[in-house]
Amino acid sequence: MKVNIKNVGGEITKDNETYTLQDNNFLNNLTLSSTFLKPNQSTRGHSHDDLEEVYFITKGIGVMVLGDTSMPIETGDVILIPAGKFHRVINDTDEMLEFVCVFQKYDRSSDTAKYQIDEEISGPNGAYGVWEKW
Repeated sequence: MKVNIKNVGGEITKDNETYTLQDNNFLNNLTLSSTFLKPNQSTRGHSHDDLEEVYFITKGIGVMVLGDTSMPIETGDVILIPAGKFHRVINDTDEMLEFVCVFQKYDRSSDTAKYQIDEEISGPNGAYGVWEKW
């Protein structure tokens, strides 16, 4: 199967005020997922004890939080996320931030993704949760 980085195929699994998720589950063991993170929004942030992930930033700029480290991200960047590492994407701009993820397939309604509970703080353009600027 051939897909395009701008349209990975599959189905919309979530569409809300924060982001739109589109998952392609054609393969038996991997999911190819697009995230369209809306302006001035952040993903919740989570970790997976036994799963690695790769994020391909396809459009925009923002901040990637990996554990205790924050780094600027932009179109063309590839982020390698080790198993067990907390990760979160912050779009601190007025433009859409788009990225494609590849990860081992899991039931999104299970407790495989462990979400961090944190207090809200303000970032440059609003509240994003706990994160430290680079």
